[in-house]
Amino acid sequence: MKKYLLLCFGCFLFQFTQGQVQKTEPSPPIRVIVFGAHPDDCDLGAGGIASVYSSMGHKVKFVSLTNGDKGHQDIGGGELSNRRLKEAKEAGKRLGIAYDVLDNHDGELLPTLENRLAVIRLIREWNADIVIAPRTNDYHPDHRNTGVIVQDAAYLVIVPNILSSVPPLTKNPLFLYFRDRFQRPNPFRPDIAIDITTVLQKKVYGLDAHVSQFYEWLPWTSQDLDNVPKDTEERKKWLLTGMERRSSVTPEIKVSLDKWYGKEKAEQVKYVEVFEICEYGKQPSNEEIRRLFPMIP
Repeated sequence: MKKYLLLCFGCFLFQFTQGQVQKTEPSPPIRVIVFGAHPDDCDLGAGGIASVYSSMGHKVKFVSLTNGDKGHQDIGGGELSNRRLKEAKEAGKRLGIAYDVLDNHDGELLPTLENRLAVIRLIREWNADIVIAPRTNDYHPDHRNTGVIVQDAAYLVIVPNILSSVPPLTKNPLFLYFRDRFQRPNPFRPDIAIDITTVLQKKVYGLDAHVSQFYEWLPWTSQDLDNVPKDTEERKKWLLTGMERRSSVTPEIKVSLDKWYGKEKAEQVKYVEVFEICEYGKQPSNEEIRRLFPMIP
């Protein structure tokens, strides 16, 4: 036995000195960038997976294309945009991600060349593997135009002569759409369903930072302001109830969950974030999706 062990050690030593024993290099972090029209849009659509990616050591950036300076019933302009910037930065801290807010006026976002180049720059500088944005048939013109701007950037991020001051990406990212409820001209397709059951409260903690929106403006627009609790902890519980409804599993989503998690594990999923694969950019295989979404078992 002693001779055998010495022989094995000798073989290892020979291989090591010859450079034949290789260390396994860690995989580079997955880099995700999410675009919304207003400071809180990204949080609603991807706050759950952002929290999961961050906890796994991957990199996430949220970008609001407007400063949100119109979204309130009592204040506006610079006062509101400054408040919403602080809220966005606090949400980023709570989720463990980066958060940028561009200085376009709320309600006035247009798919201009300037905005397209800004999005191309952000995607390139982040070296994104995944880009997420709203679809272009949303109720809000800022949401629709955010979708158009990101779509227009989808191919151009790899074109060297477009925005030549920033090196182009060497590969096209995977472009995805947020979940929405709109049916025309075509309903949302739940291609990728991600379980956020265990992180839903963390997502709500991030949303809770947007006080001006979830406890003031949005309840005012739905004539529900009187029902918002005054106590801070009760407000979080109230917000959690709303997010549970928003994150529920529909029959169509259940089919996607079965595909990615298997029927047995899918049965245990209560809350999800769901994404549609854009026809632009990378068209991934199932294996690539599993690599890009390592939280899928």
